[in-house]
Amino acid sequence: MKTEVHAVIGATGATGRVIVRELSGQGIPVRAVSRRGAPSSLPGVQAVAADALDSGSLTAALEGVDVVYHCVMPTFARWQADFPRMTRAIADAAGKAGARLVFADDTWMYGKVEGLISERTPENPVSHKGVLRAWLAEMLLTSHFRGDVPVVIGRASELYGPGVGSLLGANFLGAIAKGKRPLYIGDPDLPITPTYIEDFARSLIVLGRAPESFGRTWIVPTPLPTTGRKLMRIASSQVGAAPRLHKIGSGVGKTLGLVWPLAREGAEMIYQFEQPFVVDGSDFTATFGSSPTSYDAAIASTIAWYRDADSRSTR
Repeated sequence: MKTEVHAVIGATGATGRVIVRELSGQGIPVRAVSRRGAPSSLPGVQAVAADALDSGSLTAALEGVDVVYHCVMPTFARWQADFPRMTRAIADAAGKAGARLVFADDTWMYGKVEGLISERTPENPVSHKGVLRAWLAEMLLTSHFRGDVPVVIGRASELYGPGVGSLLGANFLGAIAKGKRPLYIGDPDLPITPTYIEDFARSLIVLGRAPESFGRTWIVPTPLPTTGRKLMRIASSQVGAAPRLHKIGSGVGKTLGLVWPLAREGAEMIYQFEQPFVVDGSDFTATFGSSPTSYDAAIASTIAWYRDADSRSTR
C-alpha cells in the first residue's frame, strides 16, 4: 500500500506548525510549505518554499502529494484582496496534483445564533470576515462537486493555545501567564466552547486521512461548555495568582479598536462573547470518535508557551 505524502501550506503558522509536528509523529511524510521554506529538524519533514499567491510555485511544491492542508492566511489588512486569490491558487494546485484538500476554517460565518451551532446551522454572517469565510467555503465546495479537487472543511470555534493570536490569547491567557490582570471583552459568565489548537490540528489530520469525510464541513469537537471566568480561574490557579479579571464591554472594545490593531480586527467578532457561543461537534465524534483536551491541560500548555516565549524575548 502506497504511503501517502501530506503537504501543509502555512507550515510556520499556529495551526500549520502543529499539523506538521503531528504528522511527523505519526510517521507520515510531510512537505512543509511556507514562503521562505523554513527548515525543520522533525523526521520525515521536507521544507519547501512557495508563495501561496503564486499558482505556479504551488503547483511545483505540491507535485506528488496526496493530501494538502490549507492553513495559510493573509494579514487582516489583506484578507479581502488576498484570501480569495490564495485559496483559488491552492485549490488549483491541489487539483493538478490529484490531491485531497483540507481547509482549516472557523465558525464566523454562522453569525449570531440562538442555541447550539452545528453543521446544519444556517450561515448568517454579521461581520466582513464572516462573509468572506462563508464565500471561501462555498467556492471550495463548489470546486469539490464540480470534480476539480476533493475538499473537506474543518471548522474551529474561538481558537486558543500556543502561538495563537486571538481574543483569548495574549491579552487574556498571555496576561495571566505574566502575572497580570487579564482583559476579557464581553460577558465572562456566558457559555463558550473554545477550540484548543492541538485538538484542531489533530482533527484536520483525521479528516485528511479519511476520504469518506470529503464534500462537507465538520465542526471539530470541544470539551463541554465553559466560561471566560472559569478559564481565568483555571489559569490563575496554575500560576499561583489571585483570580482577577478586567471586564471590558463591547463599546469600550470597539473604542479601543481605534488605536489598538488587535482590538480593531477583533471588534466585529465581539458578538461571540456577548451571547452564548456553543458549538456542537457531535457529527465528528459519532463518525471518528474524539477526546478533546481538557481545559486544565490545554491552559497549562498555553501558559507554559507564553512563559517560554517571554523568557526568550528577554534573553
